[in-house]
Amino acid sequence: MDAYEAGSAARHGRDEPGEAEGSPPDGPQFDGPQPGPPDDSAAPHPAPGEAPRPTLAALSLPYQIGAALAVAVVAVAACVHLGMVFLHVAPSNTVTKEHSRTIDDWIYPEFEQNWKLFAPNPLQQNIAVEVRADVRTADGGARTTGWYDLSALDGEAIDGNPVPSHTQQNELRRAWDFLVGSHDAQNRPSGLRGALAEQYLRRIVVLRLDREDAAGPGGTIDRVQVRSRSTNVRPPDWSQEQVPEKPTYRVLPWWPVPDDEAAEAAGTADATKADGS
Repeated sequence: MDAYEAGSAARHGRDEPGEAEGSPPDGPQFDGPQPGPPDDSAAPHPAPGEAPRPTLAALSLPYQIGAALAVAVVAVAACVHLGMVFLHVAPSNTVTKEHSRTIDDWIYPEFEQNWKLFAPNPLQQNIAVEVRADVRTADGGARTTGWYDLSALDGEAIDGNPVPSHTQQNELRRAWDFLVGSHDAQNRPSGLRGALAEQYLRRIVVLRLDREDAAGPGGTIDRVQVRSRSTNVRPPDWSQEQVPEKPTYRVLPWWPVPDDEAAEAAGTADATKADGS
């Protein structure tokens, strides 16, 4: 067999016994590619030197059980949290009345919801929180400071600041909302949350007063009094609504300041001033 015949046999395959040379084989003929065993070359393979990625099925039975339990715990916690939030924002009903304490313990203070923006009658007032203090001076005397507009001080810190802090934006406002929601119209606390709200707001205002050096050199804050000043937002010119322009005040009673809180606030204020300098 010469080279040409060998190449022809290699291209067309060898003739089976009993078949004449050049005769077409029996059966249907296909010009396209013939079906054959699957080509494993198309399947993804890890790169040389790369370990195969583990899958959940590749884990041993104890690890599979642990992963399933972890997923189940996360799913149950998510469902419980969504249910608690739904009951917290839902209108009053039998379930919320019976389990109100459990719902409040879950929601407050981390997950509190504030829906005033979507209320039928949104808040149309500017509320400023103000404070004054009774101070014991270094020479043993006593004096009462004027009213400090803490909301205005926060506003000055936010104005022109492209990235204001969460404290400047929300600390004082949320503390006041917390107190109003836990006190009645006569400023009496309702339960433990009311006492906690008073302590929280008192710490904030004492810290702010020390930051403003309200007690003066060597002075000590003995007690503080907080009030809110509510001013109605003027309606637009096209509206026929008439609102009073005179501000209204809600004045809280005097709160004594424990010595440890006063000392803590003074130390924090001194550290803040040192960092600023």
